[in-house]
Amino acid sequence: MLTLLHRRWQNIRSSFWFLPALIVLGAVGLAAVLIWIDMTVDLAIAERWPLLFGAGADGSRSLLTVVASSMIMVAGVVFSITIVALSLTSSQYTSRVLGNFMRDRKNQVVLGVFVGIFAYCLVVLRVIRGVEEGGFVPSLAVLAGLILAFVGVGYLIFFIHYISISIQSSSIVAKAAQETLIAVNHLFPKRLGDDDVEEDADSDLAMSHADQTWFAVPAQKTGYIESVDGDALLVLACERGTILRMERGVGEFVVEGIPLISVAGPGGPDDDTTDELNASYVISPHRTMEQDAGFGIRQLVDIALKGLSPGINDTTTATMCVDYLAAIHVRLASAKIGTAHRLDQGELRVIARGPSFASLLAEAFDQIRQNAAGNVAVLTRLLESLEIIAGQTADLRRRQALRQQAELIVAVAERTIVSPHDREDVEAAMLRLSQVLAMEDTATP
Repeated sequence: MLTLLHRRWQNIRSSFWFLPALIVLGAVGLAAVLIWIDMTVDLAIAERWPLLFGAGADGSRSLLTVVASSMIMVAGVVFSITIVALSLTSSQYTSRVLGNFMRDRKNQVVLGVFVGIFAYCLVVLRVIRGVEEGGFVPSLAVLAGLILAFVGVGYLIFFIHYISISIQSSSIVAKAAQETLIAVNHLFPKRLGDDDVEEDADSDLAMSHADQTWFAVPAQKTGYIESVDGDALLVLACERGTILRMERGVGEFVVEGIPLISVAGPGGPDDDTTDELNASYVISPHRTMEQDAGFGIRQLVDIALKGLSPGINDTTTATMCVDYLAAIHVRLASAKIGTAHRLDQGELRVIARGPSFASLLAEAFDQIRQNAAGNVAVLTRLLESLEIIAGQTADLRRRQALRQQAELIVAVAERTIVSPHDREDVEAAMLRLSQVLAMEDTATP
């Protein structure tokens, strides 16, 4: 239940309506406070500063009506521009980055400001009374409405500038990479030490339980696994005195009825256990980056593939994606991604299914390599990126994964690049990478 509530709260916070709704409520509250001050405190401001506060009921109504109508029209224009930007981004790059635009706080604030000013004017208009109706003009609130109108003009100028920058390829790629790096730092905060084992290095522990009888727990929902409550799984395994083995990990697609997790033991799980195990998973129609760093990598790969497609043929964007993928893997190269086994007092309780450095590296480079046949610039940049990553890790398994990727890239270059002159750049990049890997192998005891 806590996992589901947390996920829903995250969805609400990242939605396009939540922050604008808070701004509207704040504007309504501001209007109510200023009206209350005008009603209860005799400031005599209209007599002291008649040019600022001396507008009559008709003038105040006209002013606030113009401001309100202008702001709601501008809000419609802002919404239309946002939709156009989303459509352009989806067709030109990838639809997976649309969530970045929806979560962008600046876009949400701009929309909230215009709608908030509109709501503010409506509240103040409601209390203005002419002489025949009792004669009340909240001078302080009316002046604040005029100031808010100028604030709205400033936000309009800012929005036009910001949206023109945010739809550029460099900004889109950088934003996706930034969110991915945040996810990587959150998921893998620890550094890989000399005494740490790699992700799958504890295979002996897994082999010792290979003869267990496993009972599959089917998934109760179809979709992508957004997150898994690993602590809840560990507590449940300890309470039941059993071992849990995840059959599907975060980011994978599951179909209702297929095995989601398996339970070791002499008997199968009861209905309550099945429900509790399914409740530890958050399954939705789409992936998110909260526990899925591979989804951020997938976004950059999709943008690179769109750039490499014959219809677009944007090599610059593809190489830019490779550069940012290298930056992400530089962080992963030294990160302790963790083992697949969770213990309780020395007893194996959960066999997790998660990413490894090799799998994330393959996620980043495999499809780009496969679609970059004959593209000297992209193939060379892939090797240069591997060289940068190789300089950040001394782990044998990770260096081996880098070496395998390099060999595959060279094989593609030899098969698809006809000109010997063009192949020289790829060969030179491979030579530099081989020297870096050789120096690390010599330095490793």
